[in-house]
Amino acid sequence: MNRILVVEDDPATAAFLADNLAADGFEIATASGTGEAMRAVDLRQPDLVVLDVMLEDGSGLEVLDRIRASDGTAARIDPDVPVLILSGRGSEVERVRGFARGADDYVVKPFAYPEFVARVRALLRRASGRPSRGPIRVGELFIDPSTRDVRVGERSLRLSVKEFALLHALASEPTRVVPKTELLRDVWGYRTIGATRTVDAHACRLRKKLGAQWVMNVRGVGYRLLEAV
Repeated sequence: MNRILVVEDDPATAAFLADNLAADGFEIATASGTGEAMRAVDLRQPDLVVLDVMLEDGSGLEVLDRIRASDGTAARIDPDVPVLILSGRGSEVERVRGFARGADDYVVKPFAYPEFVARVRALLRRASGRPSRGPIRVGELFIDPSTRDVRVGERSLRLSVKEFALLHALASEPTRVVPKTELLRDVWGYRTIGATRTVDAHACRLRKKLGAQWVMNVRGVGYRLLEAV
Protein backbone atom coordinates (compact mmCIF):
# COMPACT_ATOMS: atom_id res chain seq x y z
CA MET A 1 0.00 0.00 0.00
CA ASN A 2 1.46 3.36 -1.03
CA ARG A 3 1.87 5.95 1.74
CA ILE A 4 0.81 9.52 0.94
CA LEU A 5 1.45 12.57 3.11
CA VAL A 6 -1.06 15.40 2.60
CA VAL A 7 0.35 18.76 3.73
CA GLU A 8 -2.61 21.14 3.74
CA ASP A 9 -3.63 23.80 6.26
CA ASP A 10 -7.28 23.99 5.19
CA PRO A 11 -9.09 21.37 7.32
CA ALA A 12 -11.88 20.81 4.79
CA THR A 13 -9.49 20.22 1.89
CA ALA A 14 -7.23 18.02 4.02
CA ALA A 15 -10.20 15.92 5.17
CA PHE A 16 -11.56 15.65 1.61
CA LEU A 17 -8.23 14.43 0.26
CA ALA A 18 -7.54 12.11 3.17
CA ASP A 19 -10.99 10.49 2.98
CA ASN A 20 -10.97 10.01 -0.78
CA LEU A 21 -7.37 8.83 -1.05
CA ALA A 22 -7.94 6.36 1.78
CA ALA A 23 -11.06 5.09 0.00
CA ASP A 24 -8.89 4.56 -3.09
CA GLY A 25 -6.54 2.32 -1.16
CA PHE A 26 -3.75 4.64 -0.01
CA GLU A 27 -2.33 4.93 3.48
CA ILE A 28 -2.74 8.58 4.48
CA ALA A 29 -1.04 10.92 6.91
CA THR A 30 -1.69 14.67 7.18
CA ALA A 31 0.20 17.75 8.31
CA SER A 32 -0.75 21.43 8.37
CA GLY A 33 2.54 23.30 8.85
CA THR A 34 6.14 23.24 7.69
CA GLY A 35 7.62 21.80 10.88
CA GLU A 36 4.94 19.14 11.19
CA ALA A 37 5.41 18.29 7.51
CA MET A 38 9.16 17.72 7.85
CA ARG A 39 8.66 15.54 10.93
CA ALA A 40 6.07 13.48 9.05
CA VAL A 41 8.35 13.09 6.01
CA ASP A 42 11.14 11.89 8.33
CA LEU A 43 9.07 9.56 10.50
CA ARG A 44 6.49 8.23 8.04
CA GLN A 45 8.71 8.07 4.93
CA PRO A 46 5.86 8.60 2.45
CA ASP A 47 5.93 7.39 -1.13
CA LEU A 48 4.45 10.73 -2.27
CA VAL A 49 3.86 14.15 -0.74
CA VAL A 50 0.88 16.34 -1.66
CA LEU A 51 2.05 19.82 -0.69
CA ASP A 52 0.03 23.02 -0.40
CA VAL A 53 2.04 26.20 -1.04
CA MET A 54 0.34 28.41 1.55
CA LEU A 55 0.71 26.79 4.99
CA GLU A 56 -0.20 28.06 8.44
CA ASP A 57 3.40 28.79 9.43
CA GLY A 58 5.20 29.37 6.14
CA SER A 59 5.53 28.31 2.53
CA GLY A 60 5.25 24.79 1.22
CA LEU A 61 8.14 25.63 -1.09
CA GLU A 62 10.36 25.76 2.00
CA VAL A 63 9.36 22.17 2.75
CA LEU A 64 10.13 21.23 -0.85
CA ASP A 65 13.56 22.87 -0.63
CA ARG A 66 14.40 21.00 2.56
CA ILE A 67 13.31 17.66 1.10
CA ARG A 68 15.38 18.12 -2.05
CA ALA A 69 18.40 19.32 -0.04
CA SER A 70 18.39 16.26 2.21
CA ASP A 71 21.32 13.86 1.87
CA GLY A 72 19.16 10.96 3.03
CA THR A 73 21.46 10.13 5.93
CA ALA A 74 21.17 12.74 8.70
CA ALA A 75 17.41 12.20 8.63
CA ARG A 76 15.38 9.45 7.03
CA ILE A 77 14.20 11.78 4.28
CA ASP A 78 14.29 10.55 0.70
CA PRO A 79 15.36 13.56 -1.41
CA ASP A 80 13.75 11.90 -4.43
CA VAL A 81 10.29 11.43 -2.94
CA PRO A 82 7.70 12.63 -5.51
CA VAL A 83 6.09 15.94 -4.55
CA LEU A 84 2.81 17.14 -6.05
CA ILE A 85 2.16 20.81 -5.36
CA LEU A 86 -1.44 21.81 -4.69
CA SER A 87 -2.01 25.55 -4.93
CA GLY A 88 -4.60 28.21 -5.56
CA ARG A 89 -1.94 30.10 -7.52
CA GLY A 90 -2.15 28.92 -11.09
CA SER A 91 -0.15 31.42 -13.12
CA GLU A 92 2.57 30.16 -15.43
CA VAL A 93 5.17 31.95 -13.30
CA GLU A 94 4.01 30.15 -10.16
CA ARG A 95 3.97 26.75 -11.87
CA VAL A 96 7.42 27.20 -13.37
CA ARG A 97 8.71 28.34 -9.97
CA GLY A 98 7.34 25.18 -8.39
CA PHE A 99 8.93 22.91 -10.99
CA ALA A 100 12.22 24.81 -10.72
CA ARG A 101 12.26 24.13 -6.97
CA GLY A 102 11.88 20.39 -7.61
CA ALA A 103 8.15 19.65 -7.79
CA ASP A 104 7.12 16.63 -9.85
CA ASP A 105 3.62 17.90 -10.68
CA TYR A 106 1.48 20.97 -10.01
CA VAL A 107 -2.30 20.95 -9.53
CA VAL A 108 -4.28 24.18 -9.28
CA LYS A 109 -7.24 24.62 -6.93
CA PRO A 110 -10.11 24.12 -7.44
CA PHE A 111 -9.42 20.70 -8.94
CA ALA A 112 -11.39 17.68 -10.10
CA TYR A 113 -10.62 14.72 -7.85
CA PRO A 114 -10.57 12.09 -10.67
CA GLU A 115 -7.82 14.04 -12.46
CA PHE A 116 -5.98 14.61 -9.19
CA VAL A 117 -5.89 10.93 -8.24
CA ALA A 118 -4.88 10.02 -11.79
CA ARG A 119 -1.87 12.31 -11.43
CA VAL A 120 -1.07 10.77 -8.06
CA ARG A 121 -1.08 7.29 -9.56
CA ALA A 122 1.04 8.43 -12.50
CA LEU A 123 3.67 9.92 -10.17
CA LEU A 124 3.79 6.74 -8.12
CA ARG A 125 4.21 4.63 -11.26
CA ARG A 126 7.05 6.83 -12.45
CA ALA A 127 8.67 6.82 -9.02
CA SER A 128 8.65 3.02 -8.86
CA GLY A 129 11.17 2.95 -11.71
CA ARG A 130 12.93 6.21 -11.00
CA PRO A 131 16.71 6.03 -11.23
CA SER A 132 18.91 7.36 -8.47
CA ARG A 133 20.09 10.96 -8.39
CA GLY A 134 23.67 9.81 -8.78
CA PRO A 135 25.78 9.98 -11.93
CA ILE A 136 24.33 8.54 -15.13
CA ARG A 137 26.42 6.87 -17.82
CA VAL A 138 25.04 6.00 -21.25
CA GLY A 139 27.81 4.72 -23.47
CA GLU A 140 30.43 7.48 -23.61
CA LEU A 141 28.01 10.03 -22.17
CA PHE A 142 28.50 10.86 -18.47
CA ILE A 143 26.14 13.12 -16.47
CA ASP A 144 26.60 14.05 -12.80
CA PRO A 145 23.56 15.95 -11.44
CA SER A 146 25.36 17.00 -8.26
CA THR A 147 28.16 18.82 -10.09
CA ARG A 148 26.31 19.37 -13.40
CA ASP A 149 29.32 17.80 -15.10
CA VAL A 150 28.57 16.50 -18.61
CA ARG A 151 31.15 14.67 -20.70
CA VAL A 152 31.19 12.71 -23.92
CA GLY A 153 34.29 10.60 -23.65
CA GLU A 154 37.01 13.01 -22.57
CA ARG A 155 35.17 16.04 -23.95
CA SER A 156 33.47 18.28 -21.36
CA LEU A 157 30.31 20.15 -22.37
CA ARG A 158 28.84 23.41 -21.13
CA LEU A 159 25.05 23.29 -21.11
CA SER A 160 22.43 25.82 -20.12
CA VAL A 161 20.12 25.02 -17.21
CA LYS A 162 17.31 23.85 -19.49
CA GLU A 163 19.65 21.96 -21.83
CA PHE A 164 21.00 20.07 -18.82
CA ALA A 165 17.49 19.35 -17.49
CA LEU A 166 16.38 18.08 -20.91
CA LEU A 167 19.44 15.88 -21.28
CA HIS A 168 19.04 14.49 -17.77
CA ALA A 169 15.37 13.67 -18.43
CA LEU A 170 16.29 11.76 -21.59
CA ALA A 171 19.33 10.02 -20.08
CA SER A 172 17.35 8.84 -17.04
CA GLU A 173 15.43 6.48 -19.35
CA PRO A 174 17.60 6.27 -22.49
CA THR A 175 15.58 3.52 -24.18
CA ARG A 176 12.22 5.30 -23.82
CA VAL A 177 10.70 7.86 -26.14
CA VAL A 178 9.77 10.74 -23.82
CA PRO A 179 6.68 12.62 -25.11
CA LYS A 180 6.99 16.36 -25.67
CA THR A 181 4.08 16.97 -23.32
CA GLU A 182 5.96 15.17 -20.53
CA LEU A 183 9.15 17.13 -21.22
CA LEU A 184 7.27 20.43 -21.27
CA ARG A 185 5.63 19.57 -17.95
CA ASP A 186 8.69 18.22 -16.15
CA VAL A 187 11.42 20.49 -17.56
CA TRP A 188 9.55 23.71 -18.32
CA GLY A 189 6.46 23.46 -16.12
CA TYR A 190 3.94 23.82 -18.96
CA ARG A 191 0.53 22.21 -18.54
CA THR A 192 -0.27 21.96 -22.27
CA ILE A 193 1.96 21.71 -25.31
CA GLY A 194 0.18 24.35 -27.40
CA ALA A 195 2.20 25.50 -30.38
CA THR A 196 5.51 25.99 -28.60
CA ARG A 197 8.74 24.85 -30.25
CA THR A 198 10.72 25.06 -27.01
CA VAL A 199 11.57 21.35 -26.81
CA ASP A 200 12.61 21.22 -30.47
CA ALA A 201 14.84 24.28 -30.12
CA HIS A 202 16.62 22.94 -27.05
CA ALA A 203 16.96 19.47 -28.58
CA CYS A 204 18.54 21.06 -31.64
CA ARG A 205 21.10 22.84 -29.48
CA LEU A 206 21.83 19.60 -27.61
CA ARG A 207 22.50 17.84 -30.91
CA LYS A 208 25.05 20.49 -31.84
CA LYS A 209 26.85 20.16 -28.51
CA LEU A 210 26.62 16.38 -28.05
CA GLY A 211 26.73 15.24 -31.66
CA ALA A 212 23.73 14.66 -33.90
CA GLN A 213 23.67 10.90 -33.26
CA TRP A 214 22.76 11.28 -29.59
CA VAL A 215 19.29 12.87 -29.64
CA MET A 216 16.60 11.29 -31.79
CA ASN A 217 13.36 13.01 -32.74
CA VAL A 218 10.47 10.54 -32.96
CA ARG A 219 8.16 12.56 -35.16
CA GLY A 220 4.81 13.35 -33.63
CA VAL A 221 5.75 11.84 -30.26
CA GLY A 222 8.86 13.20 -28.60
CA TYR A 223 12.55 12.49 -28.08
CA ARG A 224 14.83 9.73 -26.92
CA LEU A 225 18.52 9.47 -26.24
CA LEU A 226 20.58 7.19 -28.42
CA GLU A 227 23.88 5.66 -27.43
CA ALA A 228 26.50 6.64 -29.99
CA VAL A 229 27.73 3.73 -32.10
